[in-house]
Amino acid sequence: MFASWTLSRYIGRQFFFAFLAAFLVFLAIVFLADFVELLRRTANREEVTLANVVTMTLLRLPNLGSQLLPFAVLIGAMASLLRLSRTSELVVTRAAGLSVWQFLAPALAVAFLVGIFTVTIYNPVSATLITRFEQLEARYIKGRASLLSVAETGLWLQEATDEGKTVVHALRGSQTGKIELREVMIFQFAQDDTFLSRIDAEEAVLEPGHWQLKDAQVTPANSPGKFFETYQVPTFLEMSQVQESFMDPSTISFWDLPKFIAAADKAGFSVLPHRIHWHSLISTPFLLCTMVVVAAIFSLRISRLGGLGQLVLGAIFSGFVFFFFTRLSLALGSSGIIPPFLAAWAPAVFTAFVGLAVLFHLEDG
Repeated sequence: MFASWTLSRYIGRQFFFAFLAAFLVFLAIVFLADFVELLRRTANREEVTLANVVTMTLLRLPNLGSQLLPFAVLIGAMASLLRLSRTSELVVTRAAGLSVWQFLAPALAVAFLVGIFTVTIYNPVSATLITRFEQLEARYIKGRASLLSVAETGLWLQEATDEGKTVVHALRGSQTGKIELREVMIFQFAQDDTFLSRIDAEEAVLEPGHWQLKDAQVTPANSPGKFFETYQVPTFLEMSQVQESFMDPSTISFWDLPKFIAAADKAGFSVLPHRIHWHSLISTPFLLCTMVVVAAIFSLRISRLGGLGQLVLGAIFSGFVFFFFTRLSLALGSSGIIPPFLAAWAPAVFTAFVGLAVLFHLEDG
């Protein structure tokens, strides 16, 4: 027996609006917390206005909200199923001969579609906005801006200071102890974007306060070039700043990640965090469906045994366990102990197996 189209639409609509309400509440809480934090960080900077802080908070909000999406689905599914149970609609549905799998199917379908939307549309928008946020953060909070990107043509690194701008290009690089670049070109510009000089070098190593160049050809504007066996180019960059800029996968769109991974791997940089992030995005629809199954476990217990307190405590505990397990799995993956595929998929798959086993027991046991 299959649920009618009318009943399926009704259950799916109830779940979607409950999920949307939970997600908006989470966004409001995150917005207030992040707004206060940015106010604290910019308190001593007179040039930063309230509008700047609000803009930066809104730019980072989608990225922070994506991390809370599974919990919004969990709360939304529990809220909708609890409402159906309290109004006896779930009881009538069960009495009509529908199993738990049949009345969960609409919610699972909606959760899967939400996951597809999150990966294909929400994530690219979030990546664009968080990139803009980092530019404003570098301008208003850190005091200087740097931007690292990897393309098929090699590595591009831009640093902006009060004196001007430096653009570094390299065909290859590595992160073994120090940032080392090969086949390097450095372009130096004044503050008004006037070209100052071009430097070609075989090798560039990031040292404290400067780039240490080897076999460098320095060509100033409107002047003949000179060769130096060693040459230093001043920089405010530190190794941690370059690594943070390079290793933040959240600034890269889902559609651009495969190309970025291939280019960065070819350039000689580690792309392990990006591979993990890629698999995490792919697993999102499945993970959201798993949250619906977990929500059904608590909702069925409420409908049979009663006790709203059990629902709340169970939801909090399951959310905490899931968050801890996810962070542990990602940490193991980032350290190279387990493969990226396993690190990204293990939390969702493990939670799904446990949830299905408990749900089978409650339904048929």
